[in-house]
Amino acid sequence: MCEIVASIPLAVNENLIIQKRRIQNGKSKTRLSLVTGTHGDELEGQYLAYMVGSYIDEHIEQLDGIVDIYPALNPMGIDSITRGIPMFDLDMNRVFPGTKRGTMVEVICSSIVDDLSGSDVCIDVHSSNIFLKEIPQIRISVPTAETLVPYAKMLNVDFVWIHDAATVLESTLAHTLNSRGTKTLVVEMGVGMRITKEYCQQLFDGVLNIMKELGMWLGETSPVRDPVISEGREVGFVNSDAAGIFVPCANFGDHVRQGDHIGDVVDPLTSKVVERVLAVCDGMIFTLREYPVVYGGSLLARILQPTKGGDAE
Repeated sequence: MCEIVASIPLAVNENLIIQKRRIQNGKSKTRLSLVTGTHGDELEGQYLAYMVGSYIDEHIEQLDGIVDIYPALNPMGIDSITRGIPMFDLDMNRVFPGTKRGTMVEVICSSIVDDLSGSDVCIDVHSSNIFLKEIPQIRISVPTAETLVPYAKMLNVDFVWIHDAATVLESTLAHTLNSRGTKTLVVEMGVGMRITKEYCQQLFDGVLNIMKELGMWLGETSPVRDPVISEGREVGFVNSDAAGIFVPCANFGDHVRQGDHIGDVVDPLTSKVVERVLAVCDGMIFTLREYPVVYGGSLLARILQPTKGGDAE
C-alpha cells in the first residue's frame, strides 16, 4: 500500500509529494524502515528498495511485521540528477529535523521525521558522490555506538566506521532519529549516479538478516560477513599532490603497507607520470577515487589503520 508522507504545493498547479510503501503481514507490529533518495545523485538505494519490495511481495507469507520503504525523500533531486533540492540549492540532509512552521523543505523534513519515528530499526541508505567509491559500510557516531554496533553487524557490510562525535552533523536524518530513540543505521556504498548490483545484493542479504534477527522474517537468509570495525583505529587520508588523471593499481579491501604503490597521477599532455601515489600508512583501503580527474589536494583513498599492536587484517 502506497501512502503519502508529505505533500506541499509547487508552482504551476503541481505538488511535491513524498511517498512510502507499507508492506504488512502477520500479527507482529515490529517495523523496519528502509530510507533512500535523500540525495538525488545517489541511486544505489533505489535498486535496493526494488529488490527488497519485490522479494517480500513474492514471499509475503514469510513476513510477520511491517516494512516501510521510502524510495525517494528528494524526488525532485532524483528527477533532475541533482544532489540537493533543485531551486533551493539545499542539501536535504542538513535540514532535519525541520519544523511545521518553516520553509517548504523544513515542513517536508518535519513530516518525514514524524513518519519514521517509532520504527524499530531504520536503515538510511546512501551512495558516495561521483568522485569516490565506497566499500559497503555503516557510519555511526561515538555516542550511539554501543546501541547501534550490534545491529550494524547484522547488515552484511564490510566495514563499520565509528565517527568522533565532533564529525557528526546534528542536522542529519540519522542523528535526529537516533536522538529520538529510533535506531538508525547510515549505509554508504558504491558511487554516485551508478548502481553497483553486487553491493545492492550484499545489503539485500543484510536487510533480510536483520529482519530475521528482529523476528519479523520467517524465511531463509544467507550468512552475513563479520565487518571490520574502526573502533580503536585511525583513518589515513591519501590526497593528490599533482593535477592530472588518477589511475589506481590497488582495489577496495586491499591491505597495504605504508609506502606501497597504489596508483599514479598521469599527465595526458606530456605522457608522464606526475605523481607516484603511495599508501600513507598500513591498513585496509575502504574508499577509492572513482572520477579520474584530480587536482592538488583531491582525495584519492581512505585507509583504515590497524589497531595498536595489531595487524592490518
